[in-house]
Amino acid sequence: MRQTFFLLLYIILISTGIHAQGLNYGFRKPKYEARAVWLTTIGGIDWPHSYAQDEHSIRKQKQELTGILDKLQKAGINQVLLQTRIRATTIYPSQYEPWDGCLSGNPGRGPGYDALAYAIDECHKRGMELHAWVVTMPVGKWNALGCTRLRKKHPGLIKKIGPDGFMNPEKAQTAAYLADLCEEIVSNYDIDGIHLDYIRYPETWNIKVSRSEGRRNITNIVKAIHDRIKPIKPYLKLSCSPIGKSDDLSRYWSHGWNAYSRVCQDAQGWLRDGLMDELFPMMYFQGQQFFPFAIDWSENTFGRIVAPGLGIYFLSAAEKNWPLDAITRELEVLRQYNLGHAYFRSKFFTENTKGIYDFAAKQFDNSLALVPPMSWQNNTRPNPPSALEIKNHKLIWRSQDGEMFNIYSSRTYPVDINDANNLMKIRTKETVLTIPAEDEPRYYAVTVIDRYGNESIPLQMNPPAESTKAIRSQMLFCNGRQLKLPARDSRNDADILIIEDLKGKSISSHLWNKDILEVSSLQDGMYQLRSLNNKGITHRLGFFRIRR
Repeated sequence: MRQTFFLLLYIILISTGIHAQGLNYGFRKPKYEARAVWLTTIGGIDWPHSYAQDEHSIRKQKQELTGILDKLQKAGINQVLLQTRIRATTIYPSQYEPWDGCLSGNPGRGPGYDALAYAIDECHKRGMELHAWVVTMPVGKWNALGCTRLRKKHPGLIKKIGPDGFMNPEKAQTAAYLADLCEEIVSNYDIDGIHLDYIRYPETWNIKVSRSEGRRNITNIVKAIHDRIKPIKPYLKLSCSPIGKSDDLSRYWSHGWNAYSRVCQDAQGWLRDGLMDELFPMMYFQGQQFFPFAIDWSENTFGRIVAPGLGIYFLSAAEKNWPLDAITRELEVLRQYNLGHAYFRSKFFTENTKGIYDFAAKQFDNSLALVPPMSWQNNTRPNPPSALEIKNHKLIWRSQDGEMFNIYSSRTYPVDINDANNLMKIRTKETVLTIPAEDEPRYYAVTVIDRYGNESIPLQMNPPAESTKAIRSQMLFCNGRQLKLPARDSRNDADILIIEDLKGKSISSHLWNKDILEVSSLQDGMYQLRSLNNKGITHRLGFFRIRR
């Protein structure tokens, strides 16, 4: 029934003149989708599970991390949110704060290597972004190392609530200090983003200012960080993890737990005003406390990226023992509304709690996806690569210094770069790809992708003679105004036709309810025709030329 509903909606859109390009109703895996995971380091609860104190233990700690990253890569993850500032302590050598004890076992003492630099390199090798997760307001137990040092350096900046210390969002010094810390990370590391956690009033804080003033206080901190890091590296994504419900909705109550009114996070306003590039709302809820609020996020992205966080830790029997389908239903709805998804947290994901890893890796995210491009920041396409050739079972192309590439492959020519199933490798800096020996020929295309996520036009490999013949044999009759459609058979069980150019760019979509298709509105040139059924299966039906 769900597929029937979305197919009917799809047909209505087409019949009213709205084409399907860029829309996703759960039929085809999206080429662009943010898929993230929080990798927690506090107490080593996700990583590390062993201390680094000599060469042997350093290797063991690194191997543990690469093992996690290998699993994340196989499950289609493209963004890793690595906890970098923990509780006024860090996992890198900082001039502002001491080492956290999670790496070496001794607070204030380093592990003998730079864990942040190592994690960045390993994520980039696997085509994944790494975002430095910065915990902002909480600074740990009052007498712990991080909080104690911060109190001594900045008297009056830290407020004690129960046994814990928190940075005071009502003091301008808080914004300046956190901006200093983020600038240090951005200047010294090749990260892809800064991810702000707990950028809000603590729920235990007795807020005495008005809510509007409270929101201004938090927004001032976000703006100070934004204004400090963006001039250094404008391609960096600034993100945060707001409370999962932005505010009460007209028909659904947030039960007093929301971002805007409860803890003074104007997260949607940060997207609207260009202060944030991406949000990971903590949507650790079910049913009517999830779906209406997810739709609210989708309606207020302001063209930015929103990837709600899913509370997969609640799948654990030690937590709330949710059934797996509580999460899988949420994933399906997020995709239908063109939202990404994020898992909290890595341990429950990679350990396959209730089968969530298998579902992602084998079904839901079993093809690669690119993080949506930052078109609001920069939308200039890079130049394509050059001199693509095959030698000794190797695909070889040329590059400029620092370029990254996406590699596509299919059994049909030209390679359709809009089909996520054709993505072989993303964001790689390699310029050689070993081609496996296969009975059937494969064709390849390579694009350049920049740090904003902009992609060049594809460089297609030169088709061998038999491919040219194959194209000719698949030519459909077109008189320049009308296209004769192929006969229906068991393969063509579709109701939708898609016209694409030879680079795979979708031009228009149509109902398949006649033998002739009107194409007089198309410009002269070569096109390809595809079918699409309600299961998301697509077939190339042939090529046609318009020449008047």
